[in-house]
Amino acid sequence: MGIGLAVRTQLRPGSVPGAAGGRLWAMPHRVFSVDEVARYLHLSRQDVERLVQAGEIPFQKRGRRIVFVRGEIDAWASKRILGLAQAPLAEYHERTSAGTRELFPNRAVIPALLRPEYIQASLAAKTKASVLREMVHLAERTGLVCDPRELLASLEAREALCSTGLAGGLALLHPRHHQPYMFEASFMVVGRSTQQIPFGAVDGQPSDLFFLICCQDDRIHLHTLARLCTVAQRTDVLNELRAAPDAEAMFNALVAAEIKVLPKA
Repeated sequence: MGIGLAVRTQLRPGSVPGAAGGRLWAMPHRVFSVDEVARYLHLSRQDVERLVQAGEIPFQKRGRRIVFVRGEIDAWASKRILGLAQAPLAEYHERTSAGTRELFPNRAVIPALLRPEYIQASLAAKTKASVLREMVHLAERTGLVCDPRELLASLEAREALCSTGLAGGLALLHPRHHQPYMFEASFMVVGRSTQQIPFGAVDGQPSDLFFLICCQDDRIHLHTLARLCTVAQRTDVLNELRAAPDAEAMFNALVAAEIKVLPKA
């Protein structure tokens, strides 16, 4: 039995609805309409139309139709969230919180996806490549990863697009394509390295706090990115994670920090 039993109970495989019509989006080559991509991204149709007019979102013209390829949108959306400044991130976080309310009745994401057993407080990795391998090993220990080699390849492909390293020593790792069949349930794991590791962060500084986000559902994936970025920007959780003596203390610090940024009921 894997250590992910509690998460399976909360977010059972296949029980979490997808971004539209209660189904999981599939296949990176799926094509979205304007309305579909708006739902997928937690944006309004007007927001999408403005992004198209400004050339700020990948799209294709097929006759009179404007369409969006899911694989391109996945990469664009994740990169956009990771790069949002505080004000636009706050606005987007409110939207994703509203759009995932039925998935997280208590509003908190971290205790639904993370457990102390999913945290490695002394990651021995010394290079970016070894971080990816060690984080996949940590994820594999949950019993929720269907194919660890495929997960590692997808993480490497995502990092090849651009680093998931953020300012402040934080990195939010995730697969290039988060397919529902990759995992038995949605979850995340956290690693704290014993030394600073060059990871290609936007501020040019090394990283030591690594989150691997493993989501079956697109709405959960984008909302989790927004929530973690918000927690990192608006609380002192990164320093608290570094000061925590063990995995249990790291988990408690994350849970307490998330409470501070939860949208008002």
